[in-house]
Amino acid sequence: MSTAAGATLGIDFGTSNSAAAWRVGDGPARPLQLEGEHFALPTALFFNAEDRRVHFGRDAVAQYLTGADGRLMRSLKSLLGSALLLEKTEVNGQAISFQDIIGIFLKEIVARARQQTGAAPARVVLGRPVHFVDDDPARDALAQQMLLQAAHAAGLANVSFQLEPIAAAFDYEQRITRDSVVLVADIGGGTSDFTVVRLGPARARPGADRTQDVLATRGVHVGGTDFDQKLSLEHAMPLLGFRHIGPGQREVPSAVFFDLATWHLIHWRYVPRALREAQALRVNYTDLNLHRRLMTVLDQRLGHHLANDVEQAKIATSQTGGAAVLDLGYIERGLRSGFDAGAMAQYLQALLARVVQCAQECVQAAGLQPSDLTAIYLTGGSSALMPFQRALQAAFGDTPLVEGDLFGGVAAGLVYGAAG
Repeated sequence: MSTAAGATLGIDFGTSNSAAAWRVGDGPARPLQLEGEHFALPTALFFNAEDRRVHFGRDAVAQYLTGADGRLMRSLKSLLGSALLLEKTEVNGQAISFQDIIGIFLKEIVARARQQTGAAPARVVLGRPVHFVDDDPARDALAQQMLLQAAHAAGLANVSFQLEPIAAAFDYEQRITRDSVVLVADIGGGTSDFTVVRLGPARARPGADRTQDVLATRGVHVGGTDFDQKLSLEHAMPLLGFRHIGPGQREVPSAVFFDLATWHLIHWRYVPRALREAQALRVNYTDLNLHRRLMTVLDQRLGHHLANDVEQAKIATSQTGGAAVLDLGYIERGLRSGFDAGAMAQYLQALLARVVQCAQECVQAAGLQPSDLTAIYLTGGSSALMPFQRALQAAFGDTPLVEGDLFGGVAAGLVYGAAG
């Protein structure tokens, strides 16, 4: 397939969702539909042991939830910068590293992009968080290098990187009519990133050096998957024995519950050694029914099903402001749990405080006060969480919150920022 001269492909490879955009020259960004009519593609792969195919996105999750035999993988971005990324795992009889699996996912995004554009891009811009790894520059640099290697393995050439909140700022700039000082809040599945940036129609010149317009950037490794983990630990894992007091007035060891509540660690609990360790926990239980539930989840590989239910309950509660019910009848007949908006806000309070503090530190680093901001621009799927928006509004007073393209804004901004 030929390469389109002057064409840029922007890829927002996210912890929970990914997106892509296409731009030729100085033309408008074109968001790409990566799955049916959807622009966002859940960052999920399912290695189907029955048809020996790899399924992606919503199709991957659906394959898993309908009971097909195989292996579901999500939140792979969380492994960047970790030694786990280079470890090999067995899928469909083959040993493959998690870095190679990221390469498979990126290759699929590029293939779907080419189906729509009819050409290969001249260059690719990948988004990256402000910090892949907090407070560890060496591991952070390693994480970007690992992602670059995965991109090269996917056949991508002429690859560069842009900070995701800066890309979101460039996307927002296309829709404003006057000079503004904006705090961009990019709240994704794995990280929360902030940028204070000067924006305006006169500044958005092709090829312009925007370095002086970026006043500060900050990031913290807290995002939607951390919210999911906390809610799972509070509402689902106690049904399997988390915080259960057993013989000798000691709690059941908690490592298995933290792994089951963490998307990218769930599959490690299905390996034979981990199953033996979980079975051995039986002596730590007073209520053996709790242990039976735990082993049902592990033996039948229901961990991702449970994590998905918690995530969907979180979204429903945020959207409605009401309560959500977790129907866990697939673990034990009649088993249910749930939470309401008040409980969700309470349990997420500490995590949200860290995110809002990061936003405040970003504004302080820019030498500004909240009153100096024209707006706070929200992007990333987790920025729609109502408890987060309320916490942000409480910290920044009357500064208006502007909700952007939650899943496609970063990808569009990647190609705008690459113009010139």
